[in-house]
Amino acid sequence: MTNFSYSFPSIQGVQAGSRYFVSMCPLRLIPKIFLFDEDELLPELRAQRTLNRSRVPEIARYVLENRGNYVFSAITASINGKVNFVALDGVGEIAELGILSVDMNAQFIINDGQHRRAAIEQALREDPALGDETIAVVFFVDQGLSRSQQMFADLNRHAVRPAKSLGLLYDHRNETAKIGKLTALTCPSLKGLVEFERTSLSERSRKLFTLSSLSSATQELLAGAEFKNIDAAVEQAGAFWTALFERIPEWQLVRSSKMTSGEIRKDFVHSHGVLLQGFGKVGSAIRLNSKGAPNFKILDKLGSLDFQRSNVRDWEGRVMIGGRMSKASNSVVLASSLIKSHLGIEPTPDEKKAEVAFSSARSPSRKGPK
Repeated sequence: MTNFSYSFPSIQGVQAGSRYFVSMCPLRLIPKIFLFDEDELLPELRAQRTLNRSRVPEIARYVLENRGNYVFSAITASINGKVNFVALDGVGEIAELGILSVDMNAQFIINDGQHRRAAIEQALREDPALGDETIAVVFFVDQGLSRSQQMFADLNRHAVRPAKSLGLLYDHRNETAKIGKLTALTCPSLKGLVEFERTSLSERSRKLFTLSSLSSATQELLAGAEFKNIDAAVEQAGAFWTALFERIPEWQLVRSSKMTSGEIRKDFVHSHGVLLQGFGKVGSAIRLNSKGAPNFKILDKLGSLDFQRSNVRDWEGRVMIGGRMSKASNSVVLASSLIKSHLGIEPTPDEKKAEVAFSSARSPSRKGPK
């Protein structure tokens, strides 16, 4: 050890027969002592992925906009240099609490948390007061490049992002998430038919829609609208989905347990997320074309539109590719275009453009809506 060192109050632990240390670091120290591998190094000579700089401003903004309740998980770092752990009670290294001294010539290399580190640095430039707050750091003593690479692989091996629906369910900051969630919970027609945890539905699921698809569709429905409060937005969304529900007999059969949702999704396009978003665009057009409260009587015409997947003339190439449902954003536009044309609603310029491209790609015997 040199005469100068960093000192971290730490808890000592053991994993796989090797010591590691858990400490708290002031945020102001994070950019100063923790290093990245150089971006110019070849992947086989680095111990982590290159920094995705487009992610950094978003994370920094999250911290700055939620100063009272942001949360960061621990940073994991390897120490390449000399360390010494001194137990507080003086009984030797078997004690768990003590001071971890790290030679100032040592390098701290982040194994997990490089984007948090970069975001902290950016946030500190805008709000230096953040420097007094802390983040947990897990220190491992460096055992060479191969070990650091293996640590990166192991730390990310079992990292699984939560399903989008579950993320929306637990998100109390996002207004869109709130509206979608409250609509699913309060709209009588939708109660019990929305999957809150998973992003996709199994064949045996008794749910018709996922929260993520309903939220996306509701966002389309209320696009550009201004409401005095969130309750008014939820009421407007619920009114449309109820009106639509009343005009799709198959949805009602699922509610009454006379058909399973799996059977509906297998035979009809209207129970898939791409159509739900298309319906949202249709509802938005009805709302914008109404001088007062939206009149959903126009939806009565849906009864003459064949939503069966066997109706390839209308749906193949539009929302289905080779008989399989498409999730492409262009399919949402094409779905809303067809439904609007069937209802006698003027499509948007983007929908008209997509329809022209779709029609030109089809054979002359297959024409899109007029």
